[in-house]
Amino acid sequence: MATRTSAQAASPTVSLLIDLIRANTSNPPGNERRVADVLAPRFKALGFEVQIIQTPDSGKAHFIARIKGDGSKKPVLLAAHADVVGVERDKWSVDPFAGIVKDDHVFGRGAIDFKGGIAVFARAVMMVAENHVPLSRDVIFISEADEEGGTYNTSWLAREHWADMNAEFALNEGGWIMKGDNGKVRYVSISTADKSSIPLTVIARGTSTHSSMPRPDNAIFALSRALAKLSEYEPPLTITPATKRFFTALAKTSAPPMASYYRDLVGDDAAKAKRADAIVSKDPLLHSLVRNTIAPVIIQGGFRANVIPGSAQATINLRMVPGSDPAAFVEQLKRIVGDSTIEMKLPATINRPSPPSSEDTDLYRALVREAQAEFPAPR
Repeated sequence: MATRTSAQAASPTVSLLIDLIRANTSNPPGNERRVADVLAPRFKALGFEVQIIQTPDSGKAHFIARIKGDGSKKPVLLAAHADVVGVERDKWSVDPFAGIVKDDHVFGRGAIDFKGGIAVFARAVMMVAENHVPLSRDVIFISEADEEGGTYNTSWLAREHWADMNAEFALNEGGWIMKGDNGKVRYVSISTADKSSIPLTVIARGTSTHSSMPRPDNAIFALSRALAKLSEYEPPLTITPATKRFFTALAKTSAPPMASYYRDLVGDDAAKAKRADAIVSKDPLLHSLVRNTIAPVIIQGGFRANVIPGSAQATINLRMVPGSDPAAFVEQLKRIVGDSTIEMKLPATINRPSPPSSEDTDLYRALVREAQAEFPAPR
């Protein structure tokens, strides 16, 4: 039986997060019903209307909790996904599904992406009920299935149960509260748009033959050469108006010389932007914010130890800045590879990214107001 740590006792949010991590929802297969079973009794005890919406997949379910307002305004929705990506257990120093508290941190698969978000959102909504906050609108909390890639995600939920999630505003994962080296909050970011995630298949073909008689057209070697060229390619800066505002604000909260680098990165001087990029991009998060990125994630090739396969392929995850053209980007990647025998295939259907959320809304203004109240700028 697990023992209750002092951190759990001190924080209901930590306690909830630990229980969520212990509910293994690696996708595939998902089994997000486990998270619904963790959440349901907590919300029911506070008088929420609770639904567990079963999908056609027996292990996958969405969880919805609603607290009623007076109905004078449309609901606000807080959504977080229950599934997590799988683990390479041998790479972990702790049990990824134990929810271990160590050095004032909770360790486990999903602690950041995104069971930490579930715990924070859920507890925030619960506190509305605990504190009897008068509401002009319903508050809806959803724990989603299949966000990490699957059939029964929120698109399915919206098609099948729109009335249960219809809201004026939705708040989900994204945005950061970043601290400086002194431990003080430097900035709070609010995400109004996200990069799109697109799988690109790269295929090399050659002659399938016995490994004792190799031929020049080896598919695995050809794929390796293509990936090596892509590994050396740095996509150019792609600065959107929102990105420019972000780095301009970041410059105001930063000390020299970083303040100048942030300003130069989004400025009009290309040479200065290039020099700034070399410094700013040492931070993986900031590096990814200002360009389309390419990341090989799966390699497939070969089926026997003594047979050279006739084909080999890699899946590359493209993360595209809003407004970018995936087809044009792939054409550039083909030019980088410079091998007409290498095939690059985008999915037949690519979901068009949603336009950026408006900043002229009650939700956005509330986030700004509360961020400034919680983390006031130094005087």
